[in-house]
Amino acid sequence: MRIQDPAIRIGRVTKDRPVVAELESEVTKNLQAILNHVDQNTDEALERLFELLKIPSISTDPEYSGHCRDAAETCRKFLAEIGFEAQVCASQGQPMVLAHWRSEETDNKPRLLFYGHYDVQPADPLDLWQTPPFEPYIRDDPKNGQVIVARGASDDKGQLMTFLEACRSWKQVTGTLPANITVLLEGEEESGSPSLGPFLESYKEQLQADIALVCDTGQWDTKTPAVTTMLRGMAFTEFVIKGPSRDLHSGMYGGPAMNPIRGLARVLSSFHDENGRVSVEGFYDGIVDPTSDQLSQWQDLNFDASAFLSDVGLHHPAGESSYSVLEQLWSRPTLEVNGLIGGYTGPGSKTVIPSIASAKITCRLVPGQDPAHILEAIKAHVNAHVPADCTAEFIKAEGSPAVQFDTNSEAILSAAAALEDEFGTKPVMMGCGGSIPIVESFQQELGLNALLVGFGLEDDQIHSPNEKYNLSSFNSGRRAWVRILSKLTE
Repeated sequence: MRIQDPAIRIGRVTKDRPVVAELESEVTKNLQAILNHVDQNTDEALERLFELLKIPSISTDPEYSGHCRDAAETCRKFLAEIGFEAQVCASQGQPMVLAHWRSEETDNKPRLLFYGHYDVQPADPLDLWQTPPFEPYIRDDPKNGQVIVARGASDDKGQLMTFLEACRSWKQVTGTLPANITVLLEGEEESGSPSLGPFLESYKEQLQADIALVCDTGQWDTKTPAVTTMLRGMAFTEFVIKGPSRDLHSGMYGGPAMNPIRGLARVLSSFHDENGRVSVEGFYDGIVDPTSDQLSQWQDLNFDASAFLSDVGLHHPAGESSYSVLEQLWSRPTLEVNGLIGGYTGPGSKTVIPSIASAKITCRLVPGQDPAHILEAIKAHVNAHVPADCTAEFIKAEGSPAVQFDTNSEAILSAAAALEDEFGTKPVMMGCGGSIPIVESFQQELGLNALLVGFGLEDDQIHSPNEKYNLSSFNSGRRAWVRILSKLTE
């Protein structure tokens, strides 16, 4: 990759130390001027963010499709103001925003692809919001100082605007941008990204880059930045246990007739042993364990597992007992039952033995696991544990692999140095228990690795009422992206 070969960029000046010093001085001077511009234009940046937050761009509800188009057009406008060649592109669903900045010195500039999403989750339940979800405002918070409150403030409008505002300040101070930058803003991330795959295939040539920048992650805490270097993958399936040919009267058939709910309970209880380990044969095949350096760093974080669980009313870790809670979250796979359906679930009672019962299953996967292999192993396990007079039918199965990046890559080291310059402390190289499908899509469709840097916090209440984004996160995020762009391109 172009940005991973420092000799190409600095080989011409290393023989002349005065030239190097002069260039470094000029870079430092420009960097400080850009950072000053960021600080001096916070009010204007917030006005633009609030303009975007006011748009209820809920992608999962067709009634809000017009608002999604408005949000896409607003993002296009912001990018055009900076100087990007920006357009709103039709897709199979909500529109995409695609924008390009091309330097005249194309041979010497790295190519960066920035990704964010302008769509948001539904705001329900509305009665739990202290103020209307699409009327953004700043309030004082006892823990976090001033915070921006609105749906999408943290996920992902506030985050994507940190990058756009960094580019705006860079352009206004220097008249240019430090790299060839493509911006892709999606409108269906919160509804499963159904149109993203076909869009990446259709626009593959326009999306070519050296690395993708994704700002949809978070910090370790309010004072400690982070680079996310691991994402768990996903495997999903749903199966139905079928028993009698019809629903039965429990008085007439109860006892001799196998109840599919009972059969389903037997299958589900067989998924884990008493130590929290998944009992499906082959489930742990191929797992790539974290390095000793990673484990050492995680241990040094002094993660408070008790507080983590007590915050949600729990006290006892339920995962594999031989691993720490952080390992269970970041580097160990899971098998979870997400939903059960069977029999009569209305008010009162109905003395029935149902003919079917079903379960929805998801697995969070770690590096080395093959989703297809996992799904076949679960199918075999279910069929092996279904009782007599019951059969299992699988009605859906899909998955995506985990993603892991080299923590010693030049891009990650450059970003880490930039974050340390901004926050005054080394960033955490952290894992993430969740999945970001776009990152895997960038790898598979475009052959791109990604740099995952974000400024959200655990208490931002994303997807929940009263979502917030710390004003300090918005300010530090804009400044940090200026520094990251400088490190990636200097």
